[in-house]
Amino acid sequence: MSTSRSVLVIGGGAAGSAATILLRRAGIAVDLIEAKDDWNAAAGSGITLQGNALRVLRELGVWDQVEKSGLGFGSVGITTPDGTVLHVADDLRTGGDDLPATVGMQRPALQRILIDAVRASGAAVRLGVRATSLDQSADEPGVTVRFSDGDARRYDLVIGADGLASATRASIGITDRPEPTGMAIWRIAAPRPAGVTRTDLAYGGPAYIAGYCPTGEDTLYAYVVEARRDRASIPPASYADEMRGLARHYGGFWPEITAHITDPEKVNYTWFDRLLVEGSWHRGRVVLVGDAVHCCPPTLAQGAALSLEDAWVLAQLLTAGDTWDDALFLTYYERRIARVRPVVEASVQIGQWQLDGVRDADVPGLMGRTMALLRELP
Repeated sequence: MSTSRSVLVIGGGAAGSAATILLRRAGIAVDLIEAKDDWNAAAGSGITLQGNALRVLRELGVWDQVEKSGLGFGSVGITTPDGTVLHVADDLRTGGDDLPATVGMQRPALQRILIDAVRASGAAVRLGVRATSLDQSADEPGVTVRFSDGDARRYDLVIGADGLASATRASIGITDRPEPTGMAIWRIAAPRPAGVTRTDLAYGGPAYIAGYCPTGEDTLYAYVVEARRDRASIPPASYADEMRGLARHYGGFWPEITAHITDPEKVNYTWFDRLLVEGSWHRGRVVLVGDAVHCCPPTLAQGAALSLEDAWVLAQLLTAGDTWDDALFLTYYERRIARVRPVVEASVQIGQWQLDGVRDADVPGLMGRTMALLRELP
C-alpha cells in the first residue's frame, strides 16, 4: 500500500496510542493530538488487563514493559463480605496460552508505557490541542481539520479516539451518548497486603461489589460499587470518608486496605455508563474507535481490551491495501460490533442483576461464556 498518506489521531489514550503505533510501523504519517497538557500521564488508579488486551499490547511491542510493571495472575476469588473465600475459579487465557490470563497494573504506568511507544514511533504529537472542525467534501477524499491553536491541516483520514464524551462523534452527526446504568464506583490505589495475589470479589454487604486487584509487587487498587448518586451531592473533600465508610464493613484483607483510604485526592468516584453505537462507526474519512463508540461497566474488565482491539483491527485493514473506502470501514464495524455487543450486554446484565437483587443469577456462567468468545482473534 502507499505510505504517503497522512492520518490524524484525536486522543492519546489506549486506542489512540495503539492506532498511532501500528500505523507508524507501516510507514504512514501520523499526527496525534491530545487535549490534556499532561497526556493523562498521572490519571487513574489501577487497571485489570485480560489476556486479549495483553495480546494487542504484545503486538504493539510493549509486552515486556507491561509484564515488568504489573503483576500477572490466573484466577479470581469469590468471597463473603466477611472475607470467607467461597470459590476460586481459573481465569480463561483469552490472549492464548503463552500469555497470563490477567495482569493488574497501575493505570499511570500503562499510560507512560504507551506514551513512550508513541514517541518512539516518530508520530508528531501535540498536547493541549483540540480539533475544532472537521470538513469533508464529496468531491475529494480527506478531511480538513482546524485546531484550537489556530492551525489547519488536511489529512487522508481522521481517527476519533477521544473517549466517552467524544467531540469527534458529535461532530460527524452520531447522536448516541453514554447512559448511566445506575451504579457508581469508588476506586483507590493502595499498598498490597502480602496475601493478595489475585482479584477477589465480595458480593453483598453495604455495597453491591467490593473488590481489589494486585497491580505490582507492593501495590493494588481497590474498589467498591454502590448505587449511583448525584455527584454534586458528594463534596470531593469527603471522598475518602465515603469510600472508607463502605469498605470498613468488609473483612479478609479489607481492614488492611481500608486503613490507607485517608486522602480524598487519591480516591476516584465515577458512574458506570453504557454506550454502543449501532449502524456504522464512520462518516466519510472520519472513523471512531474505543470508548467513542462503546463503553461498558467494568464488571468484565474489558473496556481497555476492546479499545485496543479496535485499533488493532482498524490498523490491519488500513495497512492491507490502498483503498480506504466505505467498504473497508463497514468491514471494520462488522468485525468489531459482533465482538463488542455481547461484551457490553453481558457487562450491563451483570450489574443489573446486582441492582435488581437477583439471587439466583448465573453470573459465573455469563462471564465464562462471554470470555470464551474473546479467546478468538478479533
